[in-house]
Amino acid sequence: MNFIAATKKFVDNICKNGPRHRCCKHYEDNCISYCIKGFIRMFSIGYLIQCCLRIPSAFRHLFTKPSRLLSLVYNKENVQLGAFLGSFVSIYKGTSCFLRWVRNLDDEVHALIAGSLAGLSMMFYRSTTISMYLASKLVEAMYFKGIEAGKVPYFPHADSVIYAVSAAICFQAAVMEVQNLRPSYWKFLLRLTKGRFALMNRKILDVFGTEASMHFKDFIPKLDPRYTTVPPEIPIEKSWN
Repeated sequence: MNFIAATKKFVDNICKNGPRHRCCKHYEDNCISYCIKGFIRMFSIGYLIQCCLRIPSAFRHLFTKPSRLLSLVYNKENVQLGAFLGSFVSIYKGTSCFLRWVRNLDDEVHALIAGSLAGLSMMFYRSTTISMYLASKLVEAMYFKGIEAGKVPYFPHADSVIYAVSAAICFQAAVMEVQNLRPSYWKFLLRLTKGRFALMNRKILDVFGTEASMHFKDFIPKLDPRYTTVPPEIPIEKSWN
């Protein structure tokens, strides 16, 4: 208990009397408390977000398995998401403050370095979705910074064009190489199209070498022979008179 009390007193003393560089804009906190508060706040947010995401599944088992409710609070994924968000913010803020102290100035380059180091926090919560989102936001930020600096030309509706190209790539993969899509995204496309994405004759696409029919070997579409150049592989029971 004496060790815990001494540690708490030491941390409180640092947070209250720690240094703050003249270039730092967190005027109400010193650099140390600024990082610690950022970690605690974002850890709490991440923990609560993960708890909320698990509420629907937990309440489905409210009467059959009441013990499942405990998993809302005591769960490894809750801690992982909280640790990711908390460490991401604290590493970013800590690195930014450290570079201000070392270089004795505030520079936009600090944000690039701090953001790169903050990416190490992904070890706590490895998510392809989050990493791809952060990578896309980095490209977007660099593009607009380039426009402000006059280094990159401005293209009207560039964000819409980029979105359209990205969606086209995803849809092309959904047709030509479903096996390379994330299962969750494939299920999303099926829900969005009411299953129509799975009703394509992918066997004729195998000639392109993408193994389009890998997961659809037993699927044979029911085609109207009036509109086909090759007779259907299965007999058509319906009359087309």
